[in-house]
Amino acid sequence: MKVLFMGTPDFAVPCLESIIKSENNNVIGVVTQPDKPKGRGHKLQPTPVKAKAVEYNIPVFQPETLKNRSFEDELKQLNPDIIVVVAYGQILPEYILNFPKFGCINVHASLLPKYRGAAPIQWSVINGDTTTGVTTMYMAKSLDTGDMIQKAEIQIGDEETAGELHDRLSLIGADLIVETIKKLSEGKAIRVPQNDSLSSYAPMLNKETGHIDWNKNSSDIINLIRGTNPWPGAFTSYKSEIMKIYKAYKGNTNTVGKPGEIIGIKNKKIEVCCGNSSSILIDEIQFKGGKRMNVSSYLNGHSIDIGEILN
Repeated sequence: MKVLFMGTPDFAVPCLESIIKSENNNVIGVVTQPDKPKGRGHKLQPTPVKAKAVEYNIPVFQPETLKNRSFEDELKQLNPDIIVVVAYGQILPEYILNFPKFGCINVHASLLPKYRGAAPIQWSVINGDTTTGVTTMYMAKSLDTGDMIQKAEIQIGDEETAGELHDRLSLIGADLIVETIKKLSEGKAIRVPQNDSLSSYAPMLNKETGHIDWNKNSSDIINLIRGTNPWPGAFTSYKSEIMKIYKAYKGNTNTVGKPGEIIGIKNKKIEVCCGNSSSILIDEIQFKGGKRMNVSSYLNGHSIDIGEILN
């Protein structure tokens, strides 16, 4: 099977490498986003997918846009049997969707139709889900609405962060896409339409997504901390200074205090009152310009004022 791979971030790399190493598949090209300047020197950095493609000497294409049939000549020259798309970063126009014999196949990090959109991993954790997974599907004009082919379901760990879940799902997706390509090549892939009435949307996160509302209960706040770790990071304000919170645990369920009030230091963790008389124990923090560290380490050189209200 001649495969054209379209992807950009770290999540897509295991899928690309899995296809490269699989039997009876030949990755004839990789399409990824243009290099972007990073770091203090603003040097152009390749996308993770480009770096992996270069490692395997696979031709790389980085079009600024796919609109107006701008990639049509290259597509005809490559003539792929199938296009695999994993977090590419642009909407594919119809001339690309309709080109390959076996279709454009997407790897999506949720159990569709739940969590269509850009941030399914983060929202599954923020919303306190206990299961999630990966879906392979035919791509359609609308976002994440195409017929499904295969699913793989996993449990979300009680303390698992979005970053940790991201890494697990990327490996599961890598196995699943190879299985899906095999089924397609053998004519054994079954199209399963999505039930739109069961769909939900997972919008892209922004920095404000991580702002903690202390009126919520401890479970919701801990889920937000997990779901925004590593980015954008859950945060609050301590004495007008931004404090990011990366790890916390449930405290008591019968605390006395105002939401956001620091009510004590317990087991070298900061105990903060939440809604419904619950509390959390903050274990890992970072202040602006400082290092990310355990509260126990922070307390070695700093103090935390009991009674201060976080907001």
